[in-house]
Amino acid sequence: MRTRRMRFVAVMTMATTVSLAGQGKQEDRLRECGTVIKEILGMREGIPKDLLNRAECVIVFPSVKKFAIGVGGSYGRGAMVCRTGADFDGPWSAPAMMALEGGSIGFQLGGQATDFVLLVMNPRGAESVLKSKVKLGADASAAAGPKGRTAAAATDATMRAEILTYSRSRGLFAGISLEGSTLRADGDGDTLVYGREIDTKSIITGTVPAPAPARAFIDLLNKQSPANLSGK
Repeated sequence: MRTRRMRFVAVMTMATTVSLAGQGKQEDRLRECGTVIKEILGMREGIPKDLLNRAECVIVFPSVKKFAIGVGGSYGRGAMVCRTGADFDGPWSAPAMMALEGGSIGFQLGGQATDFVLLVMNPRGAESVLKSKVKLGADASAAAGPKGRTAAAATDATMRAEILTYSRSRGLFAGISLEGSTLRADGDGDTLVYGREIDTKSIITGTVPAPAPARAFIDLLNKQSPANLSGK
C-alpha cells in the first residue's frame, strides 16, 4: 500500500512539474511576442501605421524554425490579440495562442529563425481565424504586406487581402507570402496559459483577463493603435 501511494505521489509530482514547465514555456512565448512587435513597430521601414490602425487582429510568431517533416515542413507557435467588441472597435484583447504550419513556411526560412507578423484586416478575416483552421490564400485571402511609414504604395490586391503577412530574419524586415500555410488555434497552449480549457473566441471578446506576461504586448498595441480606424 505504501509503495503504491509513493508511486502515485511521484506520478502527480512529475505531472505538476511538466505542467508548470509547459506553462512557463507559453509565458516566455508571450513575452517574446511583445518583444518582436515592439522592435518591428519601432523600425522606420516597419509596418505602416495606417495599416495597424485598420487591423482587427495582430498575430505574432517569434523565432519560427525549419524542421524535417516531409519536404520543407515547418511550424511556429505564437499568439493573437484582437480588438474587443462585436465590431472589433474596443481595446486589444487578451492573447489567444496560435499555431502556424505548412511547407510554404519552410521555403521562406532557409535554416534561420524567423519572426512572422500577420495583420488580420477585416471582420471576415477575423471570423475565419476565430472559427477554425484557416488555409492562407484559400480560406482567407492573404498577401505580402507593404512596409514603410504608410501603405500608400500598396497595390489594390494587397489592400483587399484579409490577412497581410510580414517576416523578419537577421534584422531584415519585409512583406512575405505565406499562401498555402495554415493558421489554427493552439488549444493546448491556451489551457496552459489560462489554467482551463477555453476557446479562442471567448478569449478575444475581452471577458478574460490578460496574463501578466502578455501585458507588454497588449499595452504597446493600445498605445500605438488605440482605435480601429478601418471605417474612416
